[in-house]
Amino acid sequence: MRRDRRRAANNNLRSAVQVTKCPNCKEPVMPHRACTSCGQYKGREVVAQAEA
Repeated sequence: MRRDRRRAANNNLRSAVQVTKCPNCKEPVMPHRACTSCGQYKGREVVAQAEA
C-alpha cells in the first residue's frame, strides 16, 4: 500500500507530450498522427482537405 501511494504521488511527474514539425507544412503535430492543417502522414495525404 505504501508503494502504491508513492507511485500515485509521482504519476503527474511524467514527461511532457512530444511535439514534432510536419515535414510538409512545418506546423506542430503530435508524433504518429496525421497533420491537422495539411492532412498528410508519412509523405502522403490521408485526410482530404475541404475546399474553401
